[in-house]
Amino acid sequence: MPTIEVLNIQGKVVEKMEVSAIFETELHKQVITDCLIQEQANKRQGNASVKDRAAVSGGGKKPWRQKGTARARHGSSRSPIWRHGGVTFGPEVRSYYYTIPKKIKRLAMCSVLADKLRSGNLVIVDAFNPKEFKTKEMAKVLVNLKINEAKNLIVTKESDEKIFRSFRNIPRLNVLPSNSISVYPIVWAEKLVMTKDALLKIEEVLK
Repeated sequence: MPTIEVLNIQGKVVEKMEVSAIFETELHKQVITDCLIQEQANKRQGNASVKDRAAVSGGGKKPWRQKGTARARHGSSRSPIWRHGGVTFGPEVRSYYYTIPKKIKRLAMCSVLADKLRSGNLVIVDAFNPKEFKTKEMAKVLVNLKINEAKNLIVTKESDEKIFRSFRNIPRLNVLPSNSISVYPIVWAEKLVMTKDALLKIEEVLK
């Protein structure tokens, strides 16, 4: 079983813990790609809509008679080739939502977590317990943990308002509870920081 160091908020190693076999999963790029596309597609609103020639008001009268004018034949001024006419094959309100098998999602999660561990971009903290839950204090914690990447994700076991409010003013940093993480935020983050409790919870769910 692979092992990982557990740090305190001062950046010192307090223990070494074994992690489960999910952190030995190979990198499955296609599975990860499928999950990323699905997550982003499900966020799309699909509200774009235009009117076709049947929906545009007016155009009931034939612009001019069929023959004898030396002009092209037209039956409506709301034809798509006319100015102020309808739109051909334009977007309509629709849902982009779709699902993929749970086994595929699980494999993708295991794959990205294992890749973070192998690349040294997974940091485990015993607990976030500063003297004061303030942004200034949390910024010091990140310095102690040597986290200076542009994009960071912090995962806690459960939703914690104090931790969230302390980190929210730090740019390019997200805080999520363990039951809300998915493939996209993990791939987005350059450095993944988890509490020990969150790690154990994720292992329990993915086993």
